[in-house]
Amino acid sequence: MFIFNPKTNVIERRESTYPLQDVEKPNLFENLYGYDEVPKIAFNHRIVPMDMPDNIWITDTTFRDGQQAREPYTVEQIEHIYRLLHKLGGPKGIIRQSEFFVYSKKDQEAVYKCLEKDYRFPEVTSWIRASKKDFELVKSIGVKETGILVSCSDYHIFYKMNMTRSEIMKHYLSVIRQCIETGIRPRCHFEDITRADFYGFVVPFASELMKLMEETGMPIKIRVCDTMGYGVTFPGTVLPRSIAGIIYGLHHYAGVPNELLEWHGHNDFYRSVINASTAWIYGCCGVNTSLFGIGERTGNTPLEAMVFEYAQLRGTLDGMDTTVITELADYYRNEIGYEIPPMTPFVGENFNVTRAGIHADGILKNEEIYNIFNTDLLLNRPVKIAVGKTSGLAGIAHWINSYFNFKGDDQVSKQHPVVVKVKEWVDKQYENGRVTQISDKELMRIVAKEYKKYKENNVKSEEN
Repeated sequence: MFIFNPKTNVIERRESTYPLQDVEKPNLFENLYGYDEVPKIAFNHRIVPMDMPDNIWITDTTFRDGQQAREPYTVEQIEHIYRLLHKLGGPKGIIRQSEFFVYSKKDQEAVYKCLEKDYRFPEVTSWIRASKKDFELVKSIGVKETGILVSCSDYHIFYKMNMTRSEIMKHYLSVIRQCIETGIRPRCHFEDITRADFYGFVVPFASELMKLMEETGMPIKIRVCDTMGYGVTFPGTVLPRSIAGIIYGLHHYAGVPNELLEWHGHNDFYRSVINASTAWIYGCCGVNTSLFGIGERTGNTPLEAMVFEYAQLRGTLDGMDTTVITELADYYRNEIGYEIPPMTPFVGENFNVTRAGIHADGILKNEEIYNIFNTDLLLNRPVKIAVGKTSGLAGIAHWINSYFNFKGDDQVSKQHPVVVKVKEWVDKQYENGRVTQISDKELMRIVAKEYKKYKENNVKSEEN
């Protein structure tokens, strides 16, 4: 089929027929995924165009995939986090959906509590087993969309499901039809797509889903699941590892609309954030995330990371309240008891803390030199200096100004007598063998002591 694309202003071939390839032996891509070797990244130098959708958004799986990696949240914790996700997403609902388990009574109670808030965004969705009984359960609760696992690599089809490709496709289609007949929108989780035969199974299956959607009038979403984190972003890489190729192929060859494509990635090879951004850029409207990346094995794409990726790609936060990210981090630390690694971007205790004296000197002159953006404004996290062996006079001066909130003429310079005295005390600590960082409590005590002496000396000088 040839159509005129108003976005590119050229005539394009938008659809090709790819029949199901019902192979006798599984295609495990052993040339890429030899189990006793590090996976290989291969290139065929075929480039597909970027195709950023008009609208992109974030979805959340904190209460589903996120709960598979930690102890379950309480109902009260889920309700509180859900409320903050709504606040973070802003009036435009950039955080569009949140995914829940619905099996236990506790899960169902949490869903009811969140539904009672009657927020348009994030919409409450579910994830269930593929059975009519579970579809009826979801409908009775009041959820309008549910995820259904449809594993698509031969690793799963042959070894987990013990079926052939034609058998599994027939099974999946019957289950999805049951879901539609129940009145629930299906979200098909294409598990392990980065090890699947793309043209032999993925595209034919997705094409059948689009036919079913046309027949029933019910939207069918496809969640593109990079279950093992194998996806790569380099131009010209071969399928099934190429994210650009996967998104392009599902849209152009299987006819899946951009707004029905959603990326779900894992961080096994440190690629979850860039992979998600790449999915956006090549035509996927939705990116699925979890707060602080908490999820199976190495975790999911961090929700807070994609908030800032969105802003960088679009040039605007579109009303998202990023100070809520700090509020969520504090809630996880103080109420849930979750320990966020200190170097974690945006939320770790040390993400905008500098220790080097030369950096501190730069920050004292202009904080833009060594801070990524106005973290005080956007995250309610003013830049900090940690005082240690290499902090220098500038580091101590900045610590005093920030800790005591000195502004304008009240700020102390690195030549201030109190700063010099505190620096002498710090140097003596390390000369005597100390190796640990100076705590805020210690600094507060020594600064107060030196300020008292400084004021007393000034009074004596004035009297004389």
